[in-house]
Amino acid sequence: MTIQTETSVPAPPLTYSKTRGLVANLSAFMKQRRMGLNDFIQKLATNSYALSVHVCVYVHVFIYVCMHSAVPSPSQQINLGPSSNPTAKPSDFNFLKVIGKGSFGKVLLARHRGDDKFYAVKVLQKKAILKKKEEKHIMSERNVLLKNVKHPFLVGLHYSFQTADKLYFVLDYINGGELFYHLQRERCFLEPRARFYAAEIASALGYLHSLNIVYRDLKPENILLDSQGHIILTDFGLCKENIEPNGTTSTFCGTPEYLAPEVLHKQPYDRTVDWWCLGAVLYEMLYGLPPFYSRNTAEMYDNILNKPLQLKPNISNAARHLLEGLLQKDRTKRLGCTDDFTEIKNHMFFSPINWDDLNAKKLTPPFNPNVTGPNDLRHFDPEFTDEPVPSSIGCSPDSALVTASISEAAEAFLGFSYAPTMDSYL
Repeated sequence: MTIQTETSVPAPPLTYSKTRGLVANLSAFMKQRRMGLNDFIQKLATNSYALSVHVCVYVHVFIYVCMHSAVPSPSQQINLGPSSNPTAKPSDFNFLKVIGKGSFGKVLLARHRGDDKFYAVKVLQKKAILKKKEEKHIMSERNVLLKNVKHPFLVGLHYSFQTADKLYFVLDYINGGELFYHLQRERCFLEPRARFYAAEIASALGYLHSLNIVYRDLKPENILLDSQGHIILTDFGLCKENIEPNGTTSTFCGTPEYLAPEVLHKQPYDRTVDWWCLGAVLYEMLYGLPPFYSRNTAEMYDNILNKPLQLKPNISNAARHLLEGLLQKDRTKRLGCTDDFTEIKNHMFFSPINWDDLNAKKLTPPFNPNVTGPNDLRHFDPEFTDEPVPSSIGCSPDSALVTASISEAAEAFLGFSYAPTMDSYL
């Protein structure tokens, strides 16, 4: 469960009755235009006043309907840039399997009909997003994805587009499984494997911080393995942009097991919140459960705030020292508070890691998912893959749904659609 409390006010919706009236007026207008044109003009020509009235009425009705009906405005038109297909749409894809679910929609394995390539397409329901007032988080996710395309351990966005009722992220398809899935099966990892994953995660976080982005929701469910076994960080919905090295924010958000003490205290916090989360994930990889974990959420929060960190003796001194530094309750004393990623990178726990080789993916991952190809879904939870693909995913929206929500959604997701320049692919 992810907690998020930032809010925004959506635009007032266009009512169904008002829309029906407008459409009726437009239909009458179009019907009248289909009358014998000569006869129509001859009638009006006998009365210049009637001519002016008719013209004014028709022009106003036409303008009003264009502004408020379900017809997409120019700002909603899809711009795919230098693409042979200038209007991306759901029917471009064969949606094959559900591979993930979230609060606002699903992630589906999809094959593009044009190039036969496989993608993970994240399909979000605008209505659900607006209902929970989460537009800012969704647009933040899109913005962060645009900046991430060149990092080896961050999922890449190919392009995004929208219909009247849905948003679509066309993402890299990663099928090595969630770290959470592998942890569930194996309970915990040996230290070298945990170190490798922690190093790749830290590299991704350090890159985000260099862009003044705080991730804020690091957890095993958001950490994927690719087909070779490298880490890929995904789901940027809770990222906070424009946080300078000494900047802070105060939104209460995250996932309960991994919340830092300063977030629970509702105090201003900075990028060191991500290093706390790295410590929590590393602890879970080594011990099988998050630090301070309790089934009782209130008790767990109390543990995070007040209980001293307890480390069993079955890990190295370097691992103990790193966990103590990352899981320091006082953020001003936490490892990473002074020199951010550089402090993490230089810690003795990571002394076996050649960081240049790591970022170049020259280090052999400790675990190979051994997937046979894109159709190999063995590392996805059957809870997702056994679910039927909704028929509405690849279809045009129902006209009633469109007319009920188009005005509200158009304002909320203005500018969502995106296609990279050709340089992004080089």
